[in-house]
Amino acid sequence: MKTLFNCFRPIAKLGAALAFMLLLCSLPSFSQVKPVKNVVIVHGAFADGSGWKNVFNILSEKGYQVTIVQNPLTSLQDDVDATNRILDKQDGPVILVGHSWGGVVISQAGVHKNVTALVYVAAFQPDEGETTLKWATSMPNLPEFGILPPDDKGFLYYDKAKFHAGFCADVSKEEAAFMFASQGPVLAESLATPLTHAAWRTKRAYGIVATQDKSIRPEVQRNMYNRSKTKITEITGSHALFVSQPAAVANVIIEAAMGN
Repeated sequence: MKTLFNCFRPIAKLGAALAFMLLLCSLPSFSQVKPVKNVVIVHGAFADGSGWKNVFNILSEKGYQVTIVQNPLTSLQDDVDATNRILDKQDGPVILVGHSWGGVVISQAGVHKNVTALVYVAAFQPDEGETTLKWATSMPNLPEFGILPPDDKGFLYYDKAKFHAGFCADVSKEEAAFMFASQGPVLAESLATPLTHAAWRTKRAYGIVATQDKSIRPEVQRNMYNRSKTKITEITGSHALFVSQPAAVANVIIEAAMGN
Protein backbone atom coordinates (compact mmCIF):
# COMPACT_ATOMS: atom_id res chain seq x y z
CA MET A 1 0.00 0.00 0.00
CA LYS A 2 2.87 2.35 0.84
CA THR A 3 4.45 1.68 -2.56
CA LEU A 4 1.16 2.44 -4.30
CA PHE A 5 0.84 5.72 -2.37
CA ASN A 6 4.38 6.73 -3.33
CA CYS A 7 3.46 6.24 -6.99
CA PHE A 8 0.69 8.86 -6.72
CA ARG A 9 2.74 11.43 -4.81
CA PRO A 10 4.28 13.05 -7.94
CA ILE A 11 0.81 13.27 -9.51
CA ALA A 12 -0.56 14.89 -6.37
CA LYS A 13 2.25 17.44 -6.35
CA LEU A 14 1.67 18.21 -10.05
CA GLY A 15 -2.02 18.71 -9.42
CA ALA A 16 -1.34 21.09 -6.55
CA ALA A 17 1.10 23.08 -8.68
CA LEU A 18 -1.42 23.37 -11.52
CA ALA A 19 -4.12 24.47 -9.11
CA PHE A 20 -1.82 27.18 -7.72
CA MET A 21 -0.98 28.43 -11.22
CA LEU A 22 -4.66 28.61 -12.13
CA LEU A 23 -5.30 30.60 -8.97
CA LEU A 24 -2.59 33.11 -9.89
CA CYS A 25 -4.00 33.50 -13.38
CA SER A 26 -7.43 34.25 -11.98
CA LEU A 27 -6.17 37.08 -9.76
CA PRO A 28 -6.41 40.66 -11.14
CA SER A 29 -3.16 42.21 -12.35
CA PHE A 30 -2.36 45.58 -10.83
CA SER A 31 0.85 46.06 -12.80
CA GLN A 32 -0.79 46.02 -16.23
CA VAL A 33 -2.90 48.84 -17.65
CA LYS A 34 -5.59 48.05 -20.20
CA PRO A 35 -4.89 50.00 -23.43
CA VAL A 36 -7.01 53.14 -23.87
CA LYS A 37 -8.55 54.00 -27.25
CA ASN A 38 -10.05 57.44 -26.57
CA VAL A 39 -7.88 60.56 -26.85
CA VAL A 40 -9.08 64.09 -26.10
CA ILE A 41 -6.78 66.98 -27.04
CA VAL A 42 -6.92 70.48 -25.54
CA HIS A 43 -5.12 73.21 -27.50
CA GLY A 44 -3.32 76.13 -25.93
CA ALA A 45 -3.47 79.90 -26.24
CA PHE A 46 -2.56 81.66 -29.52
CA ALA A 47 -3.63 78.51 -31.37
CA ASP A 48 -6.69 76.40 -32.09
CA GLY A 49 -7.51 72.76 -32.70
CA SER A 50 -6.60 72.81 -36.41
CA GLY A 51 -2.88 72.55 -35.65
CA TRP A 52 -3.44 69.02 -34.35
CA LYS A 53 -4.59 67.64 -37.70
CA ASN A 54 -1.46 65.58 -38.39
CA VAL A 55 -1.42 64.11 -34.87
CA PHE A 56 -5.12 63.33 -35.33
CA ASN A 57 -4.39 61.53 -38.61
CA ILE A 58 -1.58 59.43 -37.11
CA LEU A 59 -3.64 58.38 -34.10
CA SER A 60 -6.80 57.74 -36.12
CA GLU A 61 -4.93 55.46 -38.52
CA LYS A 62 -3.83 53.42 -35.52
CA GLY A 63 -7.39 52.96 -34.33
CA TYR A 64 -7.67 55.70 -31.72
CA GLN A 65 -10.86 57.71 -31.31
CA VAL A 66 -9.63 61.31 -31.20
CA THR A 67 -11.62 64.40 -30.24
CA ILE A 68 -10.20 67.92 -30.18
CA VAL A 69 -11.62 70.54 -27.83
CA GLN A 70 -12.04 74.08 -29.16
CA ASN A 71 -11.31 76.26 -26.14
CA PRO A 72 -13.06 79.63 -25.90
CA LEU A 73 -9.98 80.92 -24.00
CA THR A 74 -12.21 83.30 -22.05
CA SER A 75 -11.48 81.87 -18.59
CA LEU A 76 -10.06 78.75 -16.97
CA GLN A 77 -13.56 77.66 -16.00
CA ASP A 78 -14.91 78.18 -19.53
CA ASP A 79 -12.12 76.03 -20.97
CA VAL A 80 -12.59 73.35 -18.31
CA ASP A 81 -16.33 73.32 -19.03
CA ALA A 82 -15.66 72.92 -22.77
CA THR A 83 -13.33 70.02 -22.03
CA ASN A 84 -15.75 68.35 -19.64
CA ARG A 85 -18.51 68.45 -22.25
CA ILE A 86 -16.27 66.38 -24.52
CA LEU A 87 -15.16 64.05 -21.74
CA ASP A 88 -18.80 63.38 -20.81
CA LYS A 89 -19.41 62.02 -24.31
CA GLN A 90 -16.56 59.49 -24.30
CA ASP A 91 -17.55 55.82 -24.17
CA GLY A 92 -14.71 54.74 -21.91
CA PRO A 93 -11.29 55.67 -20.47
CA VAL A 94 -9.55 58.69 -21.97
CA ILE A 95 -6.02 59.98 -22.46
CA LEU A 96 -6.31 63.74 -21.93
CA VAL A 97 -3.70 65.82 -23.79
CA GLY A 98 -2.93 69.50 -23.26
CA HIS A 99 -0.57 71.91 -24.99
CA SER A 100 0.79 75.08 -23.33
CA TRP A 101 -2.19 76.74 -21.58
CA GLY A 102 -4.04 73.49 -22.29
CA GLY A 103 -1.85 71.90 -19.61
CA VAL A 104 -3.54 74.12 -17.03
CA VAL A 105 -6.94 73.09 -18.37
CA ILE A 106 -6.22 69.34 -18.25
CA SER A 107 -4.79 69.65 -14.75
CA GLN A 108 -8.16 70.98 -13.62
CA ALA A 109 -10.44 68.94 -15.91
CA GLY A 110 -8.39 65.76 -15.57
CA VAL A 111 -10.14 64.75 -12.36
CA HIS A 112 -13.05 63.67 -14.60
CA LYS A 113 -13.90 60.01 -14.03
CA ASN A 114 -13.18 59.08 -17.67
CA VAL A 115 -9.59 60.35 -17.60
CA THR A 116 -6.98 57.69 -16.94
CA ALA A 117 -3.79 59.55 -17.90
CA LEU A 118 -2.56 63.03 -18.82
CA VAL A 119 -0.10 64.12 -21.51
CA TYR A 120 1.49 67.57 -21.21
CA VAL A 121 2.90 68.90 -24.49
CA ALA A 122 5.25 71.84 -23.84
CA ALA A 123 2.63 72.70 -21.26
CA PHE A 124 2.10 74.44 -17.96
CA GLN A 125 1.48 72.07 -15.06
CA PRO A 126 0.52 74.06 -11.95
CA ASP A 127 -0.48 72.55 -8.62
CA GLU A 128 -3.59 73.25 -6.54
CA GLY A 129 -3.60 76.91 -5.49
CA GLU A 130 -1.01 77.88 -8.12
CA THR A 131 -1.55 80.09 -11.15
CA THR A 132 -0.18 79.89 -14.66
CA LEU A 133 1.43 83.27 -14.08
CA LYS A 134 3.59 81.84 -11.30
CA TRP A 135 5.33 79.49 -13.74
CA ALA A 136 5.24 81.87 -16.72
CA THR A 137 7.29 84.38 -14.70
CA SER A 138 9.52 81.87 -12.88
CA MET A 139 12.42 82.63 -15.28
CA PRO A 140 13.23 85.58 -17.54
CA ASN A 141 11.66 85.47 -21.00
CA LEU A 142 13.85 84.68 -24.01
CA PRO A 143 14.43 87.39 -26.68
CA GLU A 144 12.09 85.67 -29.14
CA PHE A 145 9.19 85.67 -26.66
CA GLY A 146 6.34 87.71 -28.14
CA ILE A 147 3.25 87.78 -25.94
CA LEU A 148 1.96 91.37 -25.96
CA PRO A 149 0.43 93.22 -22.98
CA PRO A 150 -3.37 92.90 -22.67
CA ASP A 151 -5.40 94.94 -25.15
CA ASP A 152 -8.24 97.27 -24.16
CA LYS A 153 -10.56 94.28 -23.68
CA GLY A 154 -8.09 92.36 -21.51
CA PHE A 155 -6.99 89.80 -24.12
CA LEU A 156 -3.44 88.68 -24.84
CA TYR A 157 -2.16 88.31 -28.41
CA TYR A 158 1.17 87.15 -29.81
CA ASP A 159 3.27 89.78 -31.58
CA LYS A 160 3.23 89.25 -35.36
CA ALA A 161 6.89 90.31 -35.62
CA LYS A 162 7.94 87.56 -33.20
CA PHE A 163 5.37 84.86 -33.89
CA HIS A 164 7.46 82.73 -36.23
CA ALA A 165 10.65 82.81 -34.16
CA GLY A 166 8.95 82.73 -30.78
CA PHE A 167 6.07 80.32 -31.33
CA CYS A 168 6.80 78.02 -34.27
CA ALA A 169 10.34 78.50 -35.57
CA ASP A 170 10.51 75.00 -37.08
CA VAL A 171 7.59 75.39 -39.51
CA SER A 172 7.59 77.23 -42.84
CA LYS A 173 6.93 80.96 -43.09
CA GLU A 174 3.70 80.19 -44.93
CA GLU A 175 2.52 77.85 -42.16
CA ALA A 176 3.52 80.36 -39.50
CA ALA A 177 1.56 83.10 -41.29
CA PHE A 178 -1.60 80.97 -41.21
CA MET A 179 -1.06 80.03 -37.57
CA PHE A 180 -0.68 83.70 -36.65
CA ALA A 181 -3.82 84.65 -38.58
CA SER A 182 -5.85 81.93 -36.83
CA GLN A 183 -4.42 82.42 -33.33
CA GLY A 184 -6.78 82.35 -30.38
CA PRO A 185 -6.23 85.24 -27.96
CA VAL A 186 -6.58 84.38 -24.27
CA LEU A 187 -8.15 86.53 -21.56
CA ALA A 188 -5.23 87.73 -19.45
CA GLU A 189 -6.96 87.23 -16.10
CA SER A 190 -7.17 83.49 -16.86
CA LEU A 191 -3.43 83.23 -16.21
CA ALA A 192 -3.95 84.59 -12.70
CA THR A 193 -6.68 82.09 -11.80
CA PRO A 194 -5.50 79.52 -9.25
CA LEU A 195 -6.25 75.85 -9.75
CA THR A 196 -8.62 74.08 -7.38
CA HIS A 197 -7.58 70.60 -8.61
CA ALA A 198 -4.34 69.06 -9.87
CA ALA A 199 -5.24 65.82 -11.61
CA TRP A 200 -1.58 64.83 -12.05
CA ARG A 201 -1.49 64.11 -8.33
CA THR A 202 -3.75 61.07 -8.81
CA LYS A 203 -3.47 60.20 -12.52
CA ARG A 204 -0.54 58.94 -14.61
CA ALA A 205 1.24 61.89 -16.22
CA TYR A 206 3.54 62.17 -19.24
CA GLY A 207 5.33 65.37 -20.23
CA ILE A 208 6.96 66.49 -23.46
CA VAL A 209 9.74 69.06 -23.20
CA ALA A 210 10.17 71.08 -26.39
CA THR A 211 13.91 71.66 -26.29
CA GLN A 212 13.83 74.68 -28.62
CA ASP A 213 10.79 76.35 -27.06
CA LYS A 214 11.00 80.15 -26.90
CA SER A 215 7.54 80.71 -25.39
CA ILE A 216 7.78 78.44 -22.34
CA ARG A 217 11.43 77.89 -21.55
CA PRO A 218 12.47 74.21 -21.59
CA GLU A 219 13.94 74.69 -18.12
CA VAL A 220 10.53 75.75 -16.80
CA GLN A 221 8.91 72.70 -18.39
CA ARG A 222 11.49 70.42 -16.75
CA ASN A 223 11.03 72.13 -13.39
CA MET A 224 7.28 71.51 -13.44
CA TYR A 225 7.52 67.93 -14.70
CA ASN A 226 10.27 66.99 -12.26
CA ARG A 227 8.31 68.46 -9.36
CA SER A 228 5.31 66.25 -10.22
CA LYS A 229 7.39 63.16 -11.12
CA THR A 230 5.90 63.23 -14.60
CA LYS A 231 7.46 60.81 -17.11
CA ILE A 232 9.48 63.11 -19.38
CA THR A 233 10.23 62.83 -23.09
CA GLU A 234 12.43 65.49 -24.68
CA ILE A 235 11.75 66.33 -28.33
CA THR A 236 13.75 68.73 -30.48
CA GLY A 237 11.21 71.28 -31.55
CA SER A 238 9.59 74.68 -31.03
CA HIS A 239 6.62 75.53 -28.84
CA ALA A 240 4.46 74.30 -31.73
CA LEU A 241 6.15 70.90 -31.96
CA PHE A 242 2.72 69.26 -32.28
CA VAL A 243 2.76 70.82 -35.77
CA SER A 244 6.42 70.27 -36.64
CA GLN A 245 6.92 66.89 -34.91
CA PRO A 246 3.48 65.19 -35.03
CA ALA A 247 4.83 61.62 -35.11
CA ALA A 248 7.02 62.14 -32.04
CA VAL A 249 4.12 63.75 -30.14
CA ALA A 250 1.74 60.98 -31.22
CA ASN A 251 4.21 58.36 -29.96
CA VAL A 252 4.09 59.79 -26.45
CA ILE A 253 0.29 59.80 -26.51
CA ILE A 254 0.36 56.15 -27.63
CA GLU A 255 2.81 55.35 -24.83
CA ALA A 256 0.35 56.83 -22.34
CA ALA A 257 -2.53 54.91 -23.92
CA MET A 258 -0.60 51.65 -23.64
CA GLY A 259 0.26 52.34 -20.02
CA ASN A 260 4.02 52.23 -20.62
